[in-house]
Amino acid sequence: MSRYRRADTPGATYFFTVVTYRRRPILCDAPVRAVLRDAIKTVQSRHPFTIDAWVLLPDHLHCVWTLPPGDANYSLRWSLIKRTVTLACGQHYHRADWMSASKTKHREATFWQRRYWEHQIRDETDFIRHVDYIHYNPVKHQHCPRVVEWPYSTFHRYVAQGVYSVDWGGNGFDLSFGE
Repeated sequence: MSRYRRADTPGATYFFTVVTYRRRPILCDAPVRAVLRDAIKTVQSRHPFTIDAWVLLPDHLHCVWTLPPGDANYSLRWSLIKRTVTLACGQHYHRADWMSASKTKHREATFWQRRYWEHQIRDETDFIRHVDYIHYNPVKHQHCPRVVEWPYSTFHRYVAQGVYSVDWGGNGFDLSFGE
């Protein structure tokens, strides 16, 4: 069994990438968005965290969360969110032909990839860089020509707060770090 070392600093801020199984483009479907939104609210009510930035794309999502002081358990939060979405949407999105012996053994479904990527934000520059990456991601993946046109993002909140201008991320914008 693989043992993954994850960052575990209580009260820290983390960047996450969570991906659907086989990069299936289902996350922007209205029923999935609704269940995901409800799952997040439910988990936040029981295990608080702040969503600093978010983007939902068809086959993956990126976000930055800040956990409360004394708490580093983002794994529990992701487990609960992913499980809730899988249980609520699983029947409609389940693919029996994609079930492997390993998936069956681990009691997994065919909605999410098994794991997720996490990165502990180191400082303000790292935070800004990751938030910019999140907001520019729909353009990077050619889902829209301009950041402002993507509806499933905290970009609009940042514009309302005066952090970004509405035309932020225009031509020539470069965010050169991998996903």
